[in-house]
Amino acid sequence: MRNKFLGIGQNGFNPIRKLRIAYSGLRYAILNESSVVIEIILSVVVLIACFYYRQWLDFTIVLVASGLMLVTEMVNTAIEALCDFVEAGHNEKIGIIKDISSAAVGISILVWSITLILEVVRLWQGVMSSEYPALLFGYARALA
Repeated sequence: MRNKFLGIGQNGFNPIRKLRIAYSGLRYAILNESSVVIEIILSVVVLIACFYYRQWLDFTIVLVASGLMLVTEMVNTAIEALCDFVEAGHNEKIGIIKDISSAAVGISILVWSITLILEVVRLWQGVMSSEYPALLFGYARALA
């Protein structure tokens, strides 16, 4: 898409191209950031449990928290890469920019971690009580 302020770039809107670029960025983050892989795996496990036990609000909360955490991780990676590109050597101002970006990631990971812990505890309590087995057996009877 053409940048209207700088007058550079390609003309036209191509949604397939935009999806490919987004996929490329996500793939890069997964392949080069081990923390992103760990966070995605933990999120998927909790999301599957929420989906399995039909806890739709919990599923949505975990999905939103995980999405925001991944967004801040990727924005932080982009900011760090841009800072390294602009200033290869040590620069105090670049260091401050990177620290602020890392603090944003830290806050998002803290919120994500608290959300996941609370949801896992809540799901575990439900599994240990008779609430979920009855729900599942009732669901199985309805299918039969």
